[in-house]
Amino acid sequence: MTAHQLRGVEWDAASIFEHVLRRLRPGASPHIHVEFSPYAGMNHTIRLRDGRILVRLSDLLEHAPPAVVEAVAVILLSKLFRLAVPGKHRERYRRYLNAPAVRGRIELARRVRGSKRAGSPAGDAYHLEELFHRLNRQYFSGQLARPKLAWSRSDSRTALGHYDPAHNTIVLSRLLDRPQAPSLLVEFILYHEMLDLKYPVEPCGDRRRVHSAAFSREEKKFAGYSEARRALKSLTSWKS
Repeated sequence: MTAHQLRGVEWDAASIFEHVLRRLRPGASPHIHVEFSPYAGMNHTIRLRDGRILVRLSDLLEHAPPAVVEAVAVILLSKLFRLAVPGKHRERYRRYLNAPAVRGRIELARRVRGSKRAGSPAGDAYHLEELFHRLNRQYFSGQLARPKLAWSRSDSRTALGHYDPAHNTIVLSRLLDRPQAPSLLVEFILYHEMLDLKYPVEPCGDRRRVHSAAFSREEKKFAGYSEARRALKSLTSWKS
């Protein structure tokens, strides 16, 4: 079954998954059960249990074009059977996710259905609200509206900070909330996330531009930019 063959034909999700399975695993005949669930985002799961393949798709995908459901089926079934996922299917699904209307539905679902698990802005070593107000005055003339601010619940070394637009929340890794963390580094990470708030992700054709040229120029205006970048590299020597 190809995207061309899908056009103009009424395919339900289970039928699409069955066709894809026969293409990927000739001779395989497990029963496939597909259902849509009200996830807080575009999340999908697939499991093989007692000879049955159980698929749960986000209900945000319920009215997607059959070719997009086919791409999701290829991705999920390939992962289930440890097969390489063809790039064209990843690309088709990515283009669908990055369409402005779809992005809007995903963000709305995250706001309405999801919750943000994070701690307090008051940490043991640093208070994020105090830092935000100081940076806002210094770099944004006090014009940046304050989002929710919180320390993470875990000491993440890979995600030192992130801005979640669905919940209008900036979260910094609790790894930074310790006396040995240089204040310059903590402020730089928070400043970076404040720039994410100022410069939202932009659509760029069928892709999304996370950090624009304006973002990059303004990030380098941070006082002590080079020193803060060097401090980032020293994180590997920190003890948990």
